[in-house]
Amino acid sequence: MFRNREDAARQLAECLRGRELHDPLVLAIPRGGVVTGAVLAHEIGAELDVVLSRKLRAPGMPELAVGAISEDGLVYLSRDAQDALDLTDDYLLGERRYQLAEISRRKQLFRKVRPQASIAGRSVIVTDDGIATGSTVIAALQALKAHKPREVIVAVPVASPDRLKEVRQWCDDVVCLLSPTAFWAIGQFYTDFAQVEDEKVITLLRASAPTSARARRKSSARQ
Repeated sequence: MFRNREDAARQLAECLRGRELHDPLVLAIPRGGVVTGAVLAHEIGAELDVVLSRKLRAPGMPELAVGAISEDGLVYLSRDAQDALDLTDDYLLGERRYQLAEISRRKQLFRKVRPQASIAGRSVIVTDDGIATGSTVIAALQALKAHKPREVIVAVPVASPDRLKEVRQWCDDVVCLLSPTAFWAIGQFYTDFAQVEDEKVITLLRASAPTSARARRKSSARQ
């Protein structure tokens, strides 16, 4: 059990501390993942930013992900979900549009306080507070390839072992503290798993955004 997302992130940082990373960048999946990512980035001396992806919901079961979509519009669909559910093209098109609209809304909010970080040539650590279906992480990993990172590491406190196996195929390495067979939901491994609102994400991004002239020059040079 983790006390909260901050506690989980500190434990996760211990597994990455001392690892050779090139100009490290932590990309957190909102919203809960940004709490994890902010602590992780601070502990290992990395830059913090977000990577936006949203799950595609199953018909009539909004908590169940059938896949996910990235801010670049790339879609990942779970084979298991496709086999088990009647997913029509019309349904998927409507769900895709809905989630892209939500991604656009969040992008406008978050980019006001945190311009997008450069990714090319860097050690990128993608994080969230846990992995259940893996869909949002995989959608994010698909989109990152086009930005040519040096390496991509997925770092999470807890994950479903079956889905973690799938995630490994999309990145260079995985760091995960817990991968129990008795996995039902991410929240079962946290004492405090309170919902994270947009305002919290904005506060964390604003506090972590590079503001010094040196940081701005460094970011501009990478671009």
